[in-house]
Amino acid sequence: MPCTSIPMTDRVKATQEAALDRLRKALGAGTASVVIGPTGGIAFKGWPGERGTLFDLCAYRKLLASNSPELRRALAKAEALSGRKVNQATVAAGVHSHDGGATWGKG
Repeated sequence: MPCTSIPMTDRVKATQEAALDRLRKALGAGTASVVIGPTGGIAFKGWPGERGTLFDLCAYRKLLASNSPELRRALAKAEALSGRKVNQATVAAGVHSHDGGATWGKG
């Protein structure tokens, strides 16, 4: 996974933690949202600030692992609005978006 394959210096770790905290707060405030792709991939739209090396899939996995209530609420809303659920096989395969869900790809 790209977020664990880069050298984790103190600076990289601090940048990732700050980006994840901004995303968590934005999801809670409703200024960022979850986008579910046609095959069940996930991306975040409206994520504020510098992300550094923390990409959408990595952020999703970290927030999911921490059982984030902000992520759970945003996922429920996105699933209701899109009529699709997140497909964990698609997420595991690395399908992702770099533009907030406008286009999707692997790699």
